[in-house]
Amino acid sequence: MPSAEQQPVTIAVHGGYELAEGGRWVGGRFVYVDILNGRLFELRDGTGRAPRQVARLDVPLGAVAPVRDRPDTWIAAASTGIALLTADGELEWLDRPEDRTTVPSRMNDGVADPAGRFWAGSMPYDGTPGAGSLYRTDPDGTVARVLDGLTIVNGPAFSADGTTLYLADSAAGVIHRCRVDPATGDLTGPEAFARFHTDEGSPDGMTVDDEDCLWVAVWGGGAVRRYHPDGRLLHTLKVPAPQPTSVCLHPSDSRILITTARHGLNHPTAASGAVLSAPAPARAPETHSWGGDSPAPR
Repeated sequence: MPSAEQQPVTIAVHGGYELAEGGRWVGGRFVYVDILNGRLFELRDGTGRAPRQVARLDVPLGAVAPVRDRPDTWIAAASTGIALLTADGELEWLDRPEDRTTVPSRMNDGVADPAGRFWAGSMPYDGTPGAGSLYRTDPDGTVARVLDGLTIVNGPAFSADGTTLYLADSAAGVIHRCRVDPATGDLTGPEAFARFHTDEGSPDGMTVDDEDCLWVAVWGGGAVRRYHPDGRLLHTLKVPAPQPTSVCLHPSDSRILITTARHGLNHPTAASGAVLSAPAPARAPETHSWGGDSPAPR
């Protein structure tokens, strides 16, 4: 039977963020975004100190990953495409594929895989079914659409060996699983890994721990779930905010950090829009870097 015992959940950052998401552990820092306000933050020790604003853009910022061998440079899922976010806060666009779609859309969550590729999803502003896509940015800067027919693409998360990709379609209430060829980035699948009933909330940001279990923020459900690789629900952590958006496991401290959102709530809780912290029975390595060769923007 899955465990549902309550762990103490505390507020690590009283942020009041509209839509905090994309929590990652990078070089001893907890890094996250406030999507709709285009802001990037870092929290140096995970708890106990005020976060620092790293960048503020005039477009939505869905997620970032560090760029290999380029300190203070990030690859970003932003606005309608993929860009390099430089140390001076400027965007150098690699491609803007959502400019070429018929439904107004923006980029959403994203993550780098162990092979150094960056994977990011998109979502339509009006929720048009099937208008979202998954994109892969290879180390040479090429951006390719690799899956379509999705709606709100969230939480790309990879197994440690890079052969399994978990992907949430939040609007459909489904977590998909794909097989990935680490050498080429080619996908096989997707297949349904877990389905959510409408009264349970929706799968949002995700991460994979050092036991290959999947952690999922449940938007609208006020919870975080942990799944075994075979699909069994192992544990549910209730949180004092109805809209958790992403989960990040500390690499050494057996602790989980959870971003949340105030967006769309008529009666937000004190924890809505905050970063939360709780003990966790697992750890995860730091996020991977995009292994790009710093191609010229286009």
